[in-house]
Amino acid sequence: MDIKDKKILIVGLGVVGGSYAMALTAAGYKNIYAVNRSQASVDKALKAGVIKGGGTQLEEFASDADIAVIAVYPTGAEECARKLGAVMKKGSLITDVLGIKRYYSEKISAVLPEYIDYVPAHPMAGREKRGLDYASADVLKGANFIITPISRSSSAGIEAVKTLALDMGFGKIRTLTPEEHDRIIAYTSQLPHALAVSLINSDEEDSETGDYIGDSFRDLTRIAEINADLWQELFIGNRENLLAAIDMFTAQLSAIRAAVAENDKESLIKQFEKSSARRHSLIKK
Repeated sequence: MDIKDKKILIVGLGVVGGSYAMALTAAGYKNIYAVNRSQASVDKALKAGVIKGGGTQLEEFASDADIAVIAVYPTGAEECARKLGAVMKKGSLITDVLGIKRYYSEKISAVLPEYIDYVPAHPMAGREKRGLDYASADVLKGANFIITPISRSSSAGIEAVKTLALDMGFGKIRTLTPEEHDRIIAYTSQLPHALAVSLINSDEEDSETGDYIGDSFRDLTRIAEINADLWQELFIGNRENLLAAIDMFTAQLSAIRAAVAENDKESLIKQFEKSSARRHSLIKK
């Protein structure tokens, strides 16, 4: 059976789950279903034509699904997997969109029967807003996609998840261990969110800063308008890696502070030149 003919169940119609549904349907996938806590979101998706069917009861749609995508918050993923594992058929595939991997991949794997394939993944795309109203296939276009296979992940399952990602329009697809993923993501995703929140909150609340901001402030603080419930789970769930990233950043900021305090122009220039070259090499890849 062609993968576009398989029944794909998306559990969670938030920004990422909804964007998956939109992108897969636009790519010609014929059997996209969804389960969500709110029937209203399911009804919106049905009306928009981005899913073929759906509802609020997972068991109703999971028993004959070929592929299931867990697109819920991390702390709800284990229970979601438990319910899927109890009803999904032999040879089916489960993947996810969780932003931290090692801890939750172990939890999910532990509640799944061996006859169900499991390939964890992390789409590096999303928005600060929450809910289906902010979902869009465009948010996935060209974004990075990380697959974090574990020992039970089959080669066929990994290839299926790669195919889904390519068909949805993702750009670079990389494979990492869950441990590598969590270490890197602490720096590339979680630390920037921590910095944006800290920058916004470091201002005097009764000031009129908004009258004087420019593009640099807008760019740096865009992600400070944050989904608090989700991101506290991501921060705490990747605690050790995030703390290490914060410590490294703090050391760099302290070096800049020292150079300013000591009127050390040469040190500042070296740090600026290093950052310019480093960013150019990262973004160019």
